[in-house]
Amino acid sequence: MSIGPPGCGDVELDSCPVKGSPYVAVCGASDPDSRQRELAREVGRRLAEAGAVVLCGGLGGVMEAAAEGASGAGGTVVGILPGADRASGSAHLTVAIASGLGEARNAVLTCAADAVIAIGGGWGTLSEIGLARRRDRPVVALAGWELEGVPVAVSAEEAVRSALAEAGGPA
Repeated sequence: MSIGPPGCGDVELDSCPVKGSPYVAVCGASDPDSRQRELAREVGRRLAEAGAVVLCGGLGGVMEAAAEGASGAGGTVVGILPGADRASGSAHLTVAIASGLGEARNAVLTCAADAVIAIGGGWGTLSEIGLARRRDRPVVALAGWELEGVPVAVSAEEAVRSALAEAGGPA
């Protein structure tokens, strides 16, 4: 008896591979300036148009702007929330995961991603960059931190192209 998704053939359990879309985390300040907010919105839109799943911290600022851009383009947006209440997430999330981990959710977010785009220069963003690099996840910086081993993009288009190329998605 087949209980898997259509087109998967006969399987005992739903064990078909997850769709091959790249998962790209967009990290950044909860209180960005207007330029960073607009860049995040464009990054989210471009990622969604390329078929990527957008991951973020699920709250305001850069996270919300990226989620808004991606959801507006019909994309999937997963928010890894720091608290225990899914209702605290942005209205633009497709899926809200209440981690209850506080800032430690940054480790979950960066581990789940195939690549990371870091927008802005807050300490939380720096922790996400460090956690991602520790796990050998590629990181692209945009309008923020300039660190050895982390390429800096000059536009949302370049950041998305670079992240998707590193994640194995369409560049």
